[in-house]
Amino acid sequence: MLVKTYGSAVFGIDATTITIEVNIDKGVNFVLVGLPDSAVKESQQRIKAALGNNGLKYPGKEITINMAPADIRKEGSTFDLPIAIGILAASEQLALEKLEDYMLLGELSLDGGLNPMKGILPIALKAKKEGFKGIILPKVNAKEAAIVGDIQVYGVDSIQEVIAFLNDEIQLEATEIDIQKEFLQKLDEFTVDFKDVKGQQNIKRAFEIAASGGHNVILIGPPGAGKSMLAKRLPTILPPMSLDESLETTKIHSVAGKVEAGYGLVTNRPFRKPHHTISDVALVGGGGYPQPGEISLAHNGVLFLDELPEYKRAVLEVMRQPIEDRVVTISRAKFTVDYPASFMLIAAMNPCPCGYYNHPDKECICGPGVVKKYLNKVSGPLFDRIDLHVEVTPVNFEELAHHQPDEGSKEIRERVVRARLIQEKRYENSPGTHCNAQMSSKEIRKYCEINTAGNALLKQAMDTLGLSARAYDRILKVARTIADLEQSTTIQTEHIAEAIQFRSLDKDSWGD
Repeated sequence: MLVKTYGSAVFGIDATTITIEVNIDKGVNFVLVGLPDSAVKESQQRIKAALGNNGLKYPGKEITINMAPADIRKEGSTFDLPIAIGILAASEQLALEKLEDYMLLGELSLDGGLNPMKGILPIALKAKKEGFKGIILPKVNAKEAAIVGDIQVYGVDSIQEVIAFLNDEIQLEATEIDIQKEFLQKLDEFTVDFKDVKGQQNIKRAFEIAASGGHNVILIGPPGAGKSMLAKRLPTILPPMSLDESLETTKIHSVAGKVEAGYGLVTNRPFRKPHHTISDVALVGGGGYPQPGEISLAHNGVLFLDELPEYKRAVLEVMRQPIEDRVVTISRAKFTVDYPASFMLIAAMNPCPCGYYNHPDKECICGPGVVKKYLNKVSGPLFDRIDLHVEVTPVNFEELAHHQPDEGSKEIRERVVRARLIQEKRYENSPGTHCNAQMSSKEIRKYCEINTAGNALLKQAMDTLGLSARAYDRILKVARTIADLEQSTTIQTEHIAEAIQFRSLDKDSWGD
């Protein structure tokens, strides 16, 4: 007897429906075809034990299973449930009427329970698009799938519940969530705030500019000056995520298995802080079975690289293209996947190996040329792609002892949101451009016109600092953002001057 059930496989951040054809005939054999990997092939042992431990009969006949389309490699253990249900239906232990209406997902444990899985959100979106009535999956993943809406999501604990439901012996309760309510409820849940930071007004200003225009930042200063503390607070002043951004971010985290059990939407902007021992594949994504890397997990949020010179140079260099294109393309012999990677890069580093170059109180013990050599661990092209270079100095005692509350994240965020609204209106007819940092060369020429005095100032800075053409564009983008913060339609000379101040590492005298 031939029976069809339906599962799903994720490639990149999109899902593909897999039809599982189970045929039982005379003989004694088990054949599984359709490019299954080892985890899929091992499903026979898990299914056999699960059925036996639940009083169900595993057919002692020839079982042939085809996973179509046969030219796509099937990986993972989430096909256990549809294969097991197909075997039961083909051996006439299960009613067939509901099988074509539901997508089945889940890894079986030996006692028949269903273990959690990843990649639920793109699978649910695909199931809805292809007209399935519902999805049956592990209960712990039900809330994530229910985000999609307009499709029945049934979370179950064991294969016994699935069998009883398909045989009309029980009714399952569909998981439903109010996506708008959940989105708004968790939108502003932060455990940190800029009002906790004493002093450092210049860095707060730099972060306000960066958040307003989506610019990349590097903080350079001695240990203990507060670089990491400030970076952790940047997401609190970024504009709240839109529902579309939240869904896109959740989709990536779902594929990577980073959505917490029992949670639905990712509502706060991601903050990723990989260790400096990370590999290039872990950072940008890839592997034999491609998975999103840290820069994709930081999509719509912040990627913080602490102790930047300690990262392997090859790791840093692979970021150059994603920073510009805001997408990562992973190519393999038979397929290509794209992962979104629109993130703000925040980097931090000491000015020298001992950490005290340019320190107001402590003396640097590094020898001649050591500071330059330390900075040269990070390539010039990568520095070029960072818009704001900020020198961080230690906070003095008077500022630390100051008990008056500093400006908090809420007040800064209000100004940032106002600046972003100006940019949204400006780029409403420019697909792919949402903030100043994303401007193309054509858009820079259109929106970043400067007066004669500003042009002369910029020429002087170019000649003095030896800036590249890319640095020239970055200064204009930052100046445009500063003008937006001040609600100015034109870029003034003072805006150019402030933007030039944030190119500290371009100074020829640095490290001499």
